Amino acid sequence: MDLARTTDIGTQTYDLIVIGGGPSGMRGAGRAPYGGARVLLLERNNELGKKLKITGGGRCNITNAELDVRAFLAHFPQAKEFLFSPFSQFSAKDTFTFFEKKGLPLVTEARDRVFPRSQKAMDVFRVIEKYVKKHNVRVKLNARVTTLKQKDDGGFSVRTASGEKFIARAVAIATGGVAAPETGSTGDGFKMIRLLGHTINTPNPNIVPLKTDAKWVHKLSGVSLSFMKLSFLQNSKVKIKKTGKILFTHFGISGPLVLNSSYEVRELLEAGAVDAVIDLFPNTDENDLDRKMRNLFEKHKNKKMKNVFPELLPKVKKLAETILALHNIDLAEKEVHSVTREERKKLVKKMKALTFPITGTLCFDKAVITDGGVVLKEINFKNMTSRIHPNLYILGDVLNINRPSGGFSLQLCWTTGFVAGTDAGKKANITKVRLQ
Repeated sequence: MDLARTTDIGTQTYDLIVIGGGPSGMRGAGRAPYGGARVLLLERNNELGKKLKITGGGRCNITNAELDVRAFLAHFPQAKEFLFSPFSQFSAKDTFTFFEKKGLPLVTEARDRVFPRSQKAMDVFRVIEKYVKKHNVRVKLNARVTTLKQKDDGGFSVRTASGEKFIARAVAIATGGVAAPETGSTGDGFKMIRLLGHTINTPNPNIVPLKTDAKWVHKLSGVSLSFMKLSFLQNSKVKIKKTGKILFTHFGISGPLVLNSSYEVRELLEAGAVDAVIDLFPNTDENDLDRKMRNLFEKHKNKKMKNVFPELLPKVKKLAETILALHNIDLAEKEVHSVTREERKKLVKKMKALTFPITGTLCFDKAVITDGGVVLKEINFKNMTSRIHPNLYILGDVLNINRPSGGFSLQLCWTTGFVAGTDAGKKANITKVRLQ
């Protein structure tokens, strides 16, 4: 199959050049040849799918098992009105079909997260890499794009750092955001798109751990709590309230519950100080918890608090010791019968409202994704093209779309790549134009 022509001056021409060999780029590049497009995929790294291979801790949360499109898009509250068209063309259900027909069985785990049965991100990569190669998409590695210019006829010229020049009727930018920059996501795409006249909202870390300067939190590093209620307060008013798993770290807190709250918390921090409040017994009110503590104290009245109190939190003794220390440095050595009613009540309140300040989020290198990117009103979501340049496709994390963890980011990539590749293929088949 003749993939590209070469002009008299040695410039190679294509129907579609895809810049970025991540999930959205590979999905789009592999789809376009179905319509007859000649495709070149340019990747700045020395391998395709560098971030895909490590996503989900190497397990790859490939999508989310919410198969109703409207219910799925409810997880994209600020973008759902834009996304209905592309997700109607390729949804989470289609992702199941795509991968399973290619011999990769999927499994659904907690919170409807979907993984390959093998639990290996490399297996996901191999499927999508084979898909790219199936129709002889030309792949060039170590090809960092330095210049992207629109030609007078609406096509584009692309130049790489090595000096190579390519021409295409259409270009798809799938360079990702700026999360995990060590994988090549350094914001190059934003620079190219801005120079073409698009508006870029400044990226920020998203789905990212939160920081605190409370040293007692740092000392709990490694302790995890399941099914806790976590609230975020500003000016003593509850602004965010969620329930789930929390992980204490050497810098603050993490875990699915925290990661999926980070976008809202960061917005709160822009307006002022924020406190995190953990309810260790979300299903027990203060009176019942006090009664439970009194019964425990009655049973062990002659023992020291440090030996009795941890029975209320048997799986996290370290946390129990921390709570005692926060309450009163001498309380741990007190015998239970010497604990006053006031001290007991304070302990109850502490367990129902373990409070500490949030000082910020970690940086891009610790973020799962970033928000920011191309303003959505500047995109035609029916085919993922720019409203400024109809032959420019913008995919995946390059778009200014906030979303939670749980497979939603990769599904956005699969969907936008499919829609763009389908459109590029159709246009190549209809026009049969070969740019010079």
